[in-house]
Amino acid sequence: MNLKLCRLVVFFAVFSLGSCVVYEPVPAVSQPTLPQRFDRSWTAASGAMSDQGLTITSQDRGAGVIQGDRGGITVIATLETLADGRIKVAFASKGGDSGDPGLVQRVSDSYERRMGR
Repeated sequence: MNLKLCRLVVFFAVFSLGSCVVYEPVPAVSQPTLPQRFDRSWTAASGAMSDQGLTITSQDRGAGVIQGDRGGITVIATLETLADGRIKVAFASKGGDSGDPGLVQRVSDSYERRMGR
């Protein structure tokens, strides 16, 4: 009887350990803050303008405006923080862009590449 009881205790002990579950901790993924996202967009916008051969002539980070020139064409990048926390970036040209009509689109494409899109 004692041997049977001992086997029964060992049987339940072994099978009860199999039902224990230990979960691995999930690493916390932190999202970039609004200033970090703005900085990334600002750097990508000014870099995109440089990629396309524009000389940065003025930058006003507080207003979110970068201006660059190349061959009589002025390209202006505007960065705006939206109410939902997204950063809106737009590129526009000023002056005669007949010398290089695709410049603004190339700057925009360069920006998208720098942002990993």
